[in-house]
Amino acid sequence: MRYLPAGLLLRGRRVLLVGGGDIATRKASLLHKAGAVIDVIAIEANPALLDLLGGGEHISGPWSGQSLEGYSAVVVATSDREVNRAVSEAAQHIPVPVNVVDDPELCTFIIPAIVDRDPLLIGILSSGSSPVLARRIRSTLETQFPPQYGHLAEFLSTERERVADAISDVEERRRFWEQVLDSSIPQLIFSGNDQSAKETFEVLLNDRDHRGRGAVYLIGAGPGDPDLMTFKALRLLQRADVVLYDRLVGEGILDLARRDAEKIYVGKQAAEHSLPQSEINDALLRYAREGKCVARLKGGDPFIFGRGGEEIAELMRAGVDFEVVPGITAASGAACYAGIPLTHRDHAQSVRFVTGHTRNFELNLPWESMTVPSETLVFYMGLAGLSIICRELQRVGRAASTPIAVVEKATTREQRVIAGTLATIEDLVAQNNLQPPTLLIVGDVVTLREDLSWFSV
Repeated sequence: MRYLPAGLLLRGRRVLLVGGGDIATRKASLLHKAGAVIDVIAIEANPALLDLLGGGEHISGPWSGQSLEGYSAVVVATSDREVNRAVSEAAQHIPVPVNVVDDPELCTFIIPAIVDRDPLLIGILSSGSSPVLARRIRSTLETQFPPQYGHLAEFLSTERERVADAISDVEERRRFWEQVLDSSIPQLIFSGNDQSAKETFEVLLNDRDHRGRGAVYLIGAGPGDPDLMTFKALRLLQRADVVLYDRLVGEGILDLARRDAEKIYVGKQAAEHSLPQSEINDALLRYAREGKCVARLKGGDPFIFGRGGEEIAELMRAGVDFEVVPGITAASGAACYAGIPLTHRDHAQSVRFVTGHTRNFELNLPWESMTVPSETLVFYMGLAGLSIICRELQRVGRAASTPIAVVEKATTREQRVIAGTLATIEDLVAQNNLQPPTLLIVGDVVTLREDLSWFSV
């Protein structure tokens, strides 16, 4: 290990910055955030840099061997390597920590790529060998640690002294903090529910054998492709103790959950209910009351034909903590991957989402309101009712030549798109033996697929 990662306390302390260009300005921004008082030596300095001095001064002119006494750190950002070397040697002679941008040989400390979740900071060092790689890793970590982690760190900090007084044994104290982080407290903080977080913390501190309050996360898994899940959905899925999942959850998504999580299939399909909705609701309440984190994983979006509203109504009545994570709904995913814009200036100025789910082989919908040619119709769960949909749309005035597409297993490598008209689509679907999950798109926008189709399997 060439460098020991460490933090420099610079708040209220003087730092010398040599250089006044764009790179120096970026370094000044970091120093300013750390609360440093910055003196700048540069013939010319960016106006933006001069706004970041924090009470320091601009010494106009080149580096000429000025004294470095009294500085807590020196940062050098000029394009002249001889000047950079001279400043570095002067700093090391005192000694005072010195960083020379993009020249690790002249550095005694390196400024890492930083994920700033103040007071939580994550630094990535490549020992000067590959700053671009360090920044790429930082970008990845930025998605895994949302800004609310700073609030979580502040919350935990306020309780440290009280926990130390209550738990004297170091190992027991460490186990307690791990219990806190494994509980629902972090997610409660992330969702802005500080009061519930405090209540859960009190329960854990006063009864350290208690699991604390459970929580339920209604997570939209998107239309199929695991890469289309949101970062938040993935993070919550990976911390769940129990996962209740639907039939429409795409292949590979369940693999992203913790290996030790209990996984329970509660999917529904025509003439086959793995678990009635009332029993799903009961299961969510039961697991949460046991102190478990429960992921209710739904294909698409929980609030678009996903019965998410019914489930959170039960959770609210029971006083169970919950959070809803939106997902890319099937209409958006299927249309995008099929190359069919749902709206288009020349073809459709509105779009309507409709459930195509049949009951007793009937589909009672307001067909008379679906006659506008410039409105795209999207039918969810419409394969079983395809003949009814085509018949009724023609009955109320839609032309038999109206374009329609059926998208099977949208956004996955098994995706198929069959396009036809209201008059021909039934035969085409039968010939190609399409199977659920499918989505139907009706309207002139379907004709754009010939030119806009981009996703190939």
